[in-house]
Amino acid sequence: MPMTAPDYARYFTPGHAFSYESGQRGILHVAGAGELWLPSGQVAACDPFIGLGAGEAEPFTVRVAPGRYRVEAAIATLTTPGEPPSDTPHLRTAAARLVISDTETVSWEQALVAGQDAAELGDDEYFGYGVDAGAGCFYDVAADESFPACEGDEGPLWDAFEANDHGPGPYLIAGEQGHNLAAFSSGWGDGSYPTWVGRDRAGAVTCFVTDFFVVPTEEGGAA
Repeated sequence: MPMTAPDYARYFTPGHAFSYESGQRGILHVAGAGELWLPSGQVAACDPFIGLGAGEAEPFTVRVAPGRYRVEAAIATLTTPGEPPSDTPHLRTAAARLVISDTETVSWEQALVAGQDAAELGDDEYFGYGVDAGAGCFYDVAADESFPACEGDEGPLWDAFEANDHGPGPYLIAGEQGHNLAAFSSGWGDGSYPTWVGRDRAGAVTCFVTDFFVVPTEEGGAA
């Protein structure tokens, strides 16, 4: 059976606590980034330092109405019992969420791009985007070519991370022709991370959530 989505409501509940088998503990808060403009309603997600402007990040097959939508991230503050408090908190992006509606989410499905079929996945498998530069993002596919200055360690994307000591974010980055994107660090760093589509009781889309695997499953020790 393919991977199933955990209860993301707890990820975005400020004060939610969890623990690892090592004894390390985490507590979550929610950080906002403002609104992402979706002129076409076609959402794309990728590592922006790698995929942005390359034409490689295909939009998800689930579309939403064009508009501006809130972006927020669930940020975990990690501590180790017995260690003295640090002047620099250990922060990790647990998940990023693009909020389409504030109605209750009652079901989840994997966010797929053209050619992907969740029925072909094996046990605990998922589709996700690859991260090689420790970052992820949401943007409208129409904005893919609106960040020509973002290459390597140059441009507004790099500047936003650099100005904040490469903290977890999220960051709302302005591009050309009014386009923008919402970027954030990717949990523990590089890897492959799934995005999920939430739906309400009527089947309408409520959100897109990218999980960076910082919060353990309940079986793994979530509090």
